[in-house]
Amino acid sequence: MLFRYSTLGLPAALLFCLFQGAVADDAGLSSELVFPLHNKHNHAPGIVECPNGDFLISWFRGSGERQSDDVAIYGARLKKGASEWSEPFLMADHPDFPDCNTCMMIDREGRLWLFWPIILANTWESCLTRFKVSSDYQGEGPPVWDRVDTMFLKPDDFSGEATVLLEQMLKDSQLRLSEQQENYFNSLRDRLNDKLFQRLGWQPRCKPTVLPSGRILLPLYSDTYSFGLMAISDDDGANWYASKPLMGFGGIQPAVVRRDDGTLVAYMRENGPRRKIRVSESTDDGVTWGPVGVIDLPSPGSGLDAVRLENGHWALIYNDLTRGRNSLAVSISDDEGKTWKWTRHLEQHDSGSYHYPAIIQGADGTIHAIYSYFVEGGKSMKHAAFTEDWVRGE
Repeated sequence: MLFRYSTLGLPAALLFCLFQGAVADDAGLSSELVFPLHNKHNHAPGIVECPNGDFLISWFRGSGERQSDDVAIYGARLKKGASEWSEPFLMADHPDFPDCNTCMMIDREGRLWLFWPIILANTWESCLTRFKVSSDYQGEGPPVWDRVDTMFLKPDDFSGEATVLLEQMLKDSQLRLSEQQENYFNSLRDRLNDKLFQRLGWQPRCKPTVLPSGRILLPLYSDTYSFGLMAISDDDGANWYASKPLMGFGGIQPAVVRRDDGTLVAYMRENGPRRKIRVSESTDDGVTWGPVGVIDLPSPGSGLDAVRLENGHWALIYNDLTRGRNSLAVSISDDEGKTWKWTRHLEQHDSGSYHYPAIIQGADGTIHAIYSYFVEGGKSMKHAAFTEDWVRGE
């Protein structure tokens, strides 16, 4: 909705800020803004539930995104049983460099991990993924960090396979390319054979997945190629190596869920012309990935996320449009992604952007989503808590 002027003569945006505590939207759903509408760019959140029952979120804030050197990572905390979030606090900042997309996890040792990219030359292609680790994060204010590091990845040379795939894709499309398109694909061919571009530009968006073996998969993506990739650790994050890329030429920002038989399914934002959510599967715990296809759900070129619930059902949160980000939906599958039988909307308006969601399930079974909330009066993070029954209309 748009915030205009109330009948009392006060800006409705101001009134909204005064009453931004938890609102019971209907049975099974409550939601609130994390902070009052803000004039700077606030975007790309992550969320975790702490062992003590607090919720911690992260996002970036600044004058823009990759081209704005004042962008830094912020966080806020919702204490267990509280209805209002803490004041935002600084989580990470490289002065004079943009710090962008965030995600978090708590590992099997109970440590908090924060992942984000630092943008070296104001282009997505120039980013490196950074991370921080904390064992002391359940008090007031920001976590106390034990480790701060950079993730350097060296994928096996994928230029040959990717070039074959690209040429086949162009042949199948039967498109008559414009001069601008020809130049783009020629540049892409060059970058596929460039070791620097193969090793630089991988950044996070969706939360890591920890497999039963203890292996950690951190989903990454590259705007250089519009590919996905997994950073893999088999020693609780001490060391990381790269999976085979998810070669979709348009499938980015993967979110990973696991079937009972061990198959991993990655759902991806569409960054090309298909306007549908992309998908790929792995049967070897994320080291290699099959062809990137589509599912019959729309994608307008916006982030999504997914989570496997305790009962084995899957929840997918996404913008259910082919264009725009003014509708944010949650769908439930009870057959491991074969069908998505139930859908409910967290946001559905004529304008505004409600996007880049992160989703988890809390210890009590409640599903929690955090997402970027852009309206006429400013920008914030919005938190929604709901049940599977709410999505199913039960």
